[in-house]
Amino acid sequence: QVQLVESGGGLVQAGGSLRLSCAASEGTFRNYNVGWFRQAPGKEREFVAAISRIVIFRYYEDSVKGRFTISRDNAKNTVDLQMNSLEPEDTAVYYCAAGTGSGYNALSRPMSYDYWGQGTQVTVSS
Repeated sequence: QVQLVESGGGLVQAGGSLRLSCAASEGTFRNYNVGWFRQAPGKEREFVAAISRIVIFRYYEDSVKGRFTISRDNAKNTVDLQMNSLEPEDTAVYYCAAGTGSGYNALSRPMSYDYWGQGTQVTVSS
């Protein structure tokens, strides 16, 4: 059982930056692909970014390409999401998730993940 804890959320003005971090409870984290999702009030959970186990592949949702960067440090059991040029539309609860699916079609879908964190709130003011 992998436990995930997100941190780094907060309130920021439009155009600002935040860095989210997802920390795992155990070393087997390196065996999982990891994704970030977000959910705004009244909306479904949507894919943001994903990274493969050994950092060969990175995937991004179109609206965050060029603004967000996903990275991982398997030695520290962490996956980070650097978010720049934030927009009010980025406001949501952000979740990290770990799973064994591969490829964009799998990793962009919540059902492909086995473990989820509790989420961290990101609020971008205009």
